[in-house]
Amino acid sequence: MSKKRVAGTSLKSIPLSLLLLIGGFSGNTASAYMEMGVETPRMEESYELEEMAPGVTYTHMERGDSSKQDVYTVQIALMETKEQSRDLVKSLKSDGYKAYVTQIKDNKYNDIETHRIAYLVRVGQYKEEEKARELEVQLENDGYSSANTIFTAFDGTRTTGPWSIHVIEVDPDTFQGEVTSSLAQGVIKGKEKVTEISERTGALAAVNGGYFVMGPSDGTTGDLAGISMVEGELVSESVSDRTSLIFPESGPADIAEVATELKAESSDGAAAILDGMNRKPGLIRSCGGTGGDEPTEEPMHDVTCTDDSELIVYKPVFGGETPAGEGLEVVLNADGQVVEMRERGGVIPGNGAVIAATGTKVAWLEAHAQPGMTVNVDEGLIIDGEQAAADGMKSVVNGGPRLIENGEISIHSADEGFYWSTDFLYNFAFKRHPRTLAGIKENGNLLFVTVDGRADNSIGMNFLESAKLMKSLGAVEAMNLDGGGSTTMAVGGELVTQPSDASGERPVGDAIVILPE
Repeated sequence: MSKKRVAGTSLKSIPLSLLLLIGGFSGNTASAYMEMGVETPRMEESYELEEMAPGVTYTHMERGDSSKQDVYTVQIALMETKEQSRDLVKSLKSDGYKAYVTQIKDNKYNDIETHRIAYLVRVGQYKEEEKARELEVQLENDGYSSANTIFTAFDGTRTTGPWSIHVIEVDPDTFQGEVTSSLAQGVIKGKEKVTEISERTGALAAVNGGYFVMGPSDGTTGDLAGISMVEGELVSESVSDRTSLIFPESGPADIAEVATELKAESSDGAAAILDGMNRKPGLIRSCGGTGGDEPTEEPMHDVTCTDDSELIVYKPVFGGETPAGEGLEVVLNADGQVVEMRERGGVIPGNGAVIAATGTKVAWLEAHAQPGMTVNVDEGLIIDGEQAAADGMKSVVNGGPRLIENGEISIHSADEGFYWSTDFLYNFAFKRHPRTLAGIKENGNLLFVTVDGRADNSIGMNFLESAKLMKSLGAVEAMNLDGGGSTTMAVGGELVTQPSDASGERPVGDAIVILPE
C-alpha cells in the first residue's frame, strides 16, 4: 500500500501537474479542492493518499478552518413567513431581548418552488458556548420553551470550514475485486457497525449504505427503509421510486430511480399486491408504499406511515421467525406450494417463504392460499420508468435524494420526500451534517465519499455543498446515502471517519463493501 502526503499549504499553490503525479490524483479530483463552493481563497489544507489495491485509492483531505464569523446563538423558532418572524421578534423585544432574523433561502438546484425556505428567530451572539447556554436557560424561564443553543457553522450559511473529507475511488476497469452491498450480520433483523462488516467480509474498504429502521417503534430494527438487493436477491421493497445505487450482474454501475412491484399469484388465478417484504406489517418507514398507507403513499423521509391491512412476504434472509401478531400467515415450500396455514409468528423455512396477512388482507389468504395450493411471488423493478428484471441485478442500495444528474447538479429534495415540512427540510437538507455520498464519473469510476460533521474539526455539509463536492470530484451522477450518525468509512478494517454520535460508531443496516479478488 503506497501513501503520499501534502500538508500545510493551499492547493492553489501546487501545480496541477504535480498533483497528477502524486498517488492517483486526477484532474477532476484536484479541482474538487478548489471548487467546492464553500471555501475562501488560499484555504489551508492537507491530503493523504493511499493506493489500497490496483484500481482502488483512498484520499483523506482536511480543509479550511473555523470562520471568525461563526458564533453561538440561541434559536427561538423557525418561522415560515416574514410576518411570523416579525411578530416573534416584537414579543421578544417586549420581554427585554434583542432578537434578529436569519433568512434561509432556496437555491436554483432544488426542485422546490419557494425562494425563501424559512426565517430563523435568534437571540445573542457569543464566541463562548457557555454564555449562550446561560441565555438559553434565561429564555426558557421566561416562557420560550423552544430556546436552543446552536453553532452557526452548522447552519448552511457561508463559512470557511473546517471539513474532513474521505474519498474512495474505484476504477472498475483496473480493479479485479468486487464492489457490492452487505447486510448487517448477513440478515435483515439487527444492525452491525461498518468496521465489523468490513472485518467480517474482508473488505479493502467499506462505507455505510442506505437508510434503515433504527428501533422497533418504526418497524423491524435493521430493516432497510427502501429498496435493497444483496447477492442478486431482493430483500426490501422500495420507498416509492427513490434514487438508488445499482450494481448489475454485468455492466457498469448506475444511479437511477428504482421502484419495486411485488405481487402474489395464486394457482386459482387470483392475484394480490404485496405491500412489503421482510418487515413488520403495518409500519412503513419513510412511507412511499402502496395499498392505502396513512397518512400518504408519497415518500416522507423519517416518517413512519401505517396500514392495518397488508400482505408481507418473508424470506430466510429475514432472520429467525416472522413477527407475531393478529392475522394469518402461510408457509410456502421451495416450489411455492402452501404447506401450512397458521397464526402469525413462526419459523421461515430455509428453502421457502412465508406470506403474512393483516386486517382485510386475511380474507385473500384464506380464499386463495389454502394448503395444497400454489402461490408464486412475482418481483419486478421499474428503473427510470422502465420495467426491468430483478434477476439482472447483483445489488441495489437505497438512498436519496439525487444530487447530480447527467453532469448537472439537480437536487430532488421534494420529489423524494425530504420536503414534507419546512422544519424538516431546513434541518435535514440545509443544515450541515455528516454525509455519505456515492457518485459515478464519466469514465465509469466509482466514488464513495464521507464528510465528517457536527464537530470542531469538521462541520459537515448540506445537500448543495455535497453536490458541489461530488461534481468537483468528477461525478456525472451522484446521490446522498444515509448520513448523520450513520456516516462511516472503514479502510483496511480501521475506522477513518469521526463518529458524531456520543456513543461512538453507530451500527447500521447495510454497507457498501469493496472486496479484494
